[in-house]
Amino acid sequence: MTTFAPGPVRVSVPATSANLGPGFDALGLALDLRDRLEAEVTDGGLVVEVDGTGSDEVPLDERHLVVRAMRAAFDELGVQPPGLRLTCVNVIPHARGLGSSSAAIVAGVWLARELVAGGRLLLGDEGLLDLAARIEGHPDNVAPALLGGFVIAGQDPDGSFYAVPSEVDPRIGAVVFIPPEPVSTELARGLLPKEVPHADAAMNAGRAALLVAALGGRPEELWRATADRLHQDYRRSAMPASLDLVDALRADRVPAVVSGAGPTVLAFTDNTDGLMARCPEGWTALQLGIDSSGAIAW
Repeated sequence: MTTFAPGPVRVSVPATSANLGPGFDALGLALDLRDRLEAEVTDGGLVVEVDGTGSDEVPLDERHLVVRAMRAAFDELGVQPPGLRLTCVNVIPHARGLGSSSAAIVAGVWLARELVAGGRLLLGDEGLLDLAARIEGHPDNVAPALLGGFVIAGQDPDGSFYAVPSEVDPRIGAVVFIPPEPVSTELARGLLPKEVPHADAAMNAGRAALLVAALGGRPEELWRATADRLHQDYRRSAMPASLDLVDALRADRVPAVVSGAGPTVLAFTDNTDGLMARCPEGWTALQLGIDSSGAIAW
């Protein structure tokens, strides 16, 4: 008989940036900006408490994304608890292209597994990644949120997901420029064409391969490696100020990209002198390291 572990259990999950320019739906990077969550099994009912980013916007019931992810993981483990208490302290901005939904999903499946006695034997790390990717629909954000660092991820023809970590040169950091207004992932994806020119696809394939090498130890190649023709310009109408900032930074040979589905702009750097000052009025600029830990207990 499956039993529950004594709680509470706690997890910290990093923000992530997907695509990184040319690596559309394939490349993701964990950033040192973390949500912290705590959960425990109770005798009955559901209590959800949220502090920080989005605290006045997210539902505090079964619709909460962390709760939904926990329920999916409990189903995978073959058990549902009589009651739950969940506390979230959110720092990752919502609907800004920094992986807030992936962090919530990873946190939920991780917490649920830890709340079941022997959960790690019943649902290993590969199973946890697969479940998180199925909930999200793609693995490019959930993989680095779970594993940390720089991850190349995708889906095989049989429907299974894979995630392969790759090295990041310790000299590399990032500055993110976060606009005040959100853009939904659904809107951003809806602007993409069904087909793109073969030359654009070929160029992106080459730049994505170069980006793996650049992040791994050739940071001088980051500007060239972050060029994109597959998705960013198609989304300009949804985030014109973001693309204008990307263009302005890249004109000065700063390796800048739209983070995920936007509208946050990410610039790779090993020296932030002058870069923070490029933040548009009303936006927020954060200097972030690359997170190497992924989801961890705290």
